[in-house]
Amino acid sequence: METHKVQVALIGSGLGALTAAALLAKAGLQVAVLEQNNYPGGCASSYKRKGFWFETGATTLVGLDPHMPLRYLLEQTGIQLPAIRLELPMQVRLTDGTLITRYPDLEAWITEAERVFGEAGQRAFWEECYQISQKVWRTSLRQLSFPFSSVGDLWEALKAVEWSQLGLVPKAFGTVRDLLRKHGLLENARFVAFVDQQLLITAQNHHPEVNVLFGATALCYTLYGNYYVPGGLRKLSEGLVQYLEEHQGEMLYRRVVRQIVPQPAGAYLLDTDKGPVQAEFVVCGLPLNNVHQLFQHAPTSAKLQRYLLPPDQVNGALTWGLVFERTSTTPDLLHHQLHVPGKVPLLGSDSIFVSLSHPDDALRAPKGLCVASVSTHVARPQEQWIEEKQELEKWVVQFLAAQGFFHEDQVRFVQAATPGAWLEWTGRAWGQVGGYPQYQRIKPWQMKDARLDGKKAYLCGDTVYPGQGIPGVCLSGIIAAHKLLRDHFKDKVQLLHQ
Repeated sequence: METHKVQVALIGSGLGALTAAALLAKAGLQVAVLEQNNYPGGCASSYKRKGFWFETGATTLVGLDPHMPLRYLLEQTGIQLPAIRLELPMQVRLTDGTLITRYPDLEAWITEAERVFGEAGQRAFWEECYQISQKVWRTSLRQLSFPFSSVGDLWEALKAVEWSQLGLVPKAFGTVRDLLRKHGLLENARFVAFVDQQLLITAQNHHPEVNVLFGATALCYTLYGNYYVPGGLRKLSEGLVQYLEEHQGEMLYRRVVRQIVPQPAGAYLLDTDKGPVQAEFVVCGLPLNNVHQLFQHAPTSAKLQRYLLPPDQVNGALTWGLVFERTSTTPDLLHHQLHVPGKVPLLGSDSIFVSLSHPDDALRAPKGLCVASVSTHVARPQEQWIEEKQELEKWVVQFLAAQGFFHEDQVRFVQAATPGAWLEWTGRAWGQVGGYPQYQRIKPWQMKDARLDGKKAYLCGDTVYPGQGIPGVCLSGIIAAHKLLRDHFKDKVQLLHQ
């Protein structure tokens, strides 16, 4: 079988890999993206069932504010994204029925937090979180050599450093638990439970483990622009694919990579189910556990071992797709986190996240119908093999009906997808979603950086720095592209800033 030759092969078409692919194509490199599915986007895409479009994973678009990675990507590529800014990003319903509105204005949000949780400590806590988050975002695109894995990285960082950035370093040593204690909030059990569920959907872990840098930024995501994309988040991936193909790149769908074999001459041979692909450079947009299994090079594989997390330290997800009749009682607000009294049956998770389609979005559902994408975490996905799908489908309909989203007889369609379905859909080890959870023992500079083997292979995605979420994954792709170009095409780096 004839070998397909490319300059840069990117494995996977998640947002990190598509970001790196678009920027490398802009710099003039010949790029090919290998994707095992029919659709691009990975865990930030959409799929079609019964004529309706459901979100696969991510449902909220964040990252278009100044100093944020997604805004940088769209500015550099000129991609126009038809995004609708949400006036209210989200509502949270506690187990006692208390409804909390996550206002996008800091003052309005502090007033709301004080109303629900009491005035003590709220203002100082949220003002500090917001200040940290602003510094984090202002720093993110200035420090594209971080984490450091070469002397050149350190030099680039020193040239770009600002004194204000140095104040962030101590924040990496403390946890959200420390921040709560500092502001006298650790004994406020109701507030701590709220914080934990908010951290779970943004940092994949709870307050004792998440460091202040990531935690404060994660807790403040509703204080930045939150957007809805008509047609679903697949539109973002489709825009990047169109840009790539307009710049002499190619998408190779239904192409499963089975091994990555370094060649003596310095290239890489990718063994795929549709024949070999040879590339001078490789960018892996897969979770580290998958990369570790694919990369057939003992020294590199051994070096990756220290960064891997076992299956009992990652999360899977159970997701539901629902279609129901839209009525005058259907919530106007699109995103909801619902704390579940007594926990989700069979799973033991404490909350579910509900995202509704926009009433004017005819691309996802005909007028008069609403599409809901619902999800909850599944701890230890390798151990929790879920077979009771029908029971869980019945439960979610009853629970959402009791919360006032619809009447049970208005539901047209419901389907649950287990971590096993995620494993089949994405190929991610154990059906893992959301990247690696934040852990206290792993500081930002200890996360895997973008260089895979110190030669011509690179990494991006939600298990390498800076981690999960659309802004984080997008930033990982930006860093991978910049490091590749700076390592091998210094004259092309400037093309990414024009």
